[in-house]
Amino acid sequence: MKFIIGSDDAVPALQHIAELLGGHGHEVIAVVVKPWGEVALEVAHAVASKSVDQGIVMCWTGTGVAMAANKVPGIRAALCVDSATAAGARKWNDANVLALSLRLLSDPLAAEIIEAWLSAPYGGTESESLERIRRQEGNSCG
Repeated sequence: MKFIIGSDDAVPALQHIAELLGGHGHEVIAVVVKPWGEVALEVAHAVASKSVDQGIVMCWTGTGVAMAANKVPGIRAALCVDSATAAGARKWNDANVLALSLRLLSDPLAAEIIEAWLSAPYGGTESESLERIRRQEGNSCG
């Protein structure tokens, strides 16, 4: 699987996460450092265009990058601060962008979240809700 990783700060967590993904046999095509809005949109557009399979975005709280990424049609960015949330985001929401908080992230926590994200494929149970989201993306009036 191909990933793109972006952050608004050049922190050691970027390299750590890239190494974790590589250790699982995944390819990291880019590690981007730009202001949070720009980095979130760049990662989201790469995922939406299918030039990569999934993305990871990071800022101080993770909230800003999640909100910005979710503005791109086809993106389901999930702010995950623990492994259970990451697994649920993949299993039930088919999330394709992982948003992380640099304020809360340690190397062990990053490893737990990445492990859960990678090991929990979409379960196929929420297709009705996901279809409603897709329809909404094409209809700005609701």
